[in-house]
Amino acid sequence: MHQSSLDKMVRFRDNYLVWRRDLTIYDIGSQNINGCYGFVFKEPSWRYVGVDMTAGENVDVVLRNPYKWDEVASSSADVVISGQAFEHIEFFWMTMLEVERVLKSNGLCCIIAPAGGFEHRYPVDCWRFYPDGFSALARFARLELIEISTQWEKQNYADDSDIWQDTLLIAQKPSRSRTDTLRKAVRRKLLQFASRV
Repeated sequence: MHQSSLDKMVRFRDNYLVWRRDLTIYDIGSQNINGCYGFVFKEPSWRYVGVDMTAGENVDVVLRNPYKWDEVASSSADVVISGQAFEHIEFFWMTMLEVERVLKSNGLCCIIAPAGGFEHRYPVDCWRFYPDGFSALARFARLELIEISTQWEKQNYADDSDIWQDTLLIAQKPSRSRTDTLRKAVRRKLLQFASRV
């Protein structure tokens, strides 16, 4: 976990969560690989759940499929975070549908992924993200955009994490009628079937 990403996640916590209690927070891609966000969300009234594709340190739930999270209930998360994982997800737009599904109404997501940097497979490295891309991703998942930015300028991080030029997306799941919720579920199932992922 590079320092520029950690700083952005801490800023998200401080600006959007610190005054809230009884939060369930899912961290997608949570395994401790050179650091993780777990300690950032250690509050007595918060429930932090690490979610990843493989077992390891800081992983509470192991997913069998990155595009269909049978292990995680719908509308069970107040917050979904992910940092430095989306570039490694081949069909990240399908993962974003699951982020939307597990969020409660008015729940928040914070996704951080690089716009730059070198190739770093784990096990693949497929994508880089610009603000327009994350904005389109939020619209695809029917999430309301709250904040989006890319760190284009150097901040002189000691660990050289400026090279990643991280893009930050903060979005919110709007309240929906039962009809809208059902329509979203049907759309998600059709996309999963059509994509066969």
